[in-house]
Amino acid sequence: MQFKSIFSALFVLFSIISSNNVAAGIDLSGKNVQWVVPFSAGGGADVLARFYAPLLSEYLPGKPTVEVINMPGAGSTKGANWFSSQAPKDGLVIFSTSGSTQFPFLLNDPRVKYDYNDWEVLLASSTGGVAYLPKDLGALWKKDLKLALNKNYVFASQGPTRLDLVPLLAWSMLGMDVEPIFGIKGRADGRLMFEQGYVNIDYQTSSSFLAKVTPLVDKGEAVPIMTWGALDKLGSIVRDPNFPDIPTFREVYVKVHGKEPSGDDWNAWKAFFIAGFSAQKMVVINKNTNPEIINAYSKAFEGIINQIDFIETSENYIGVYPQSTGQKAIQFKKIATQIDPTAILWVKDWLNASYDLNL
Repeated sequence: MQFKSIFSALFVLFSIISSNNVAAGIDLSGKNVQWVVPFSAGGGADVLARFYAPLLSEYLPGKPTVEVINMPGAGSTKGANWFSSQAPKDGLVIFSTSGSTQFPFLLNDPRVKYDYNDWEVLLASSTGGVAYLPKDLGALWKKDLKLALNKNYVFASQGPTRLDLVPLLAWSMLGMDVEPIFGIKGRADGRLMFEQGYVNIDYQTSSSFLAKVTPLVDKGEAVPIMTWGALDKLGSIVRDPNFPDIPTFREVYVKVHGKEPSGDDWNAWKAFFIAGFSAQKMVVINKNTNPEIINAYSKAFEGIINQIDFIETSENYIGVYPQSTGQKAIQFKKIATQIDPTAILWVKDWLNASYDLNL
């Protein structure tokens, strides 16, 4: 038993040394890494990138400067197309994706000129989302849900083929009258329009909600009404562990309709929720990049998320959600970019009927 223990320890040590030697062959001293975020500053993807960037600088060989660059437009399609066709392939440009990048790809949006198969995932970050109202409508929602559901709502949206598909479909299933204003460059812009009183319903992914909306809640200017929930081990929608006191969309649906959600609309909503939030934010690099550089990034992110105090440090920025590298990240990427064709067809029909959008 003692010999086996010594052998196991030596094997682990050899594995660590070997993997470090691969990364040690790369020296990024004096280099500038550009981390491109295809959304406006202040949104969930931006918050995540700015949280990780200084840590990534410390963990990469040579401690290069890591600069976050915002490239908003077309709900992330502009930045994704640029990264796919024009970004340097020298390993000094990495890219953040979101559900708003995944969904147009899944729906075969003609504006999409990128392919997830061309990208190597370095980090996959799960997340959630929270919908909220201004204080007057929030108070009404809690006092008289039926009356609140019959109010007219205005929502600032990146577009119905983006991550906003999840809330738009959810609110439709609740029978709410929500008029979207399409064309914003990121959810941060939607939040600002909410703060300025131009819209009266909004949602943010968890990282943005924690960093930017929680102060509004604390001041009584915003009232959270539902989360999209989280998946348990059986695949059921349960309360988001980061927001245990806020009901899920599923719970609100049951309260409104008196029964559990089911049918084609629920199946489609759940399929896109899983694709959009299980690996909602990924950090990718061109797959043709030098494998040693790819490995250096993967090892750096692995080192970051394995820090003893990582959960405590990250909780207020990105929430307590799985952060994955290596094979786990690859699996999350598959979940985010593969979806039941039946759900895709149903959503395309719904988009056509609801927004005259023919894909």
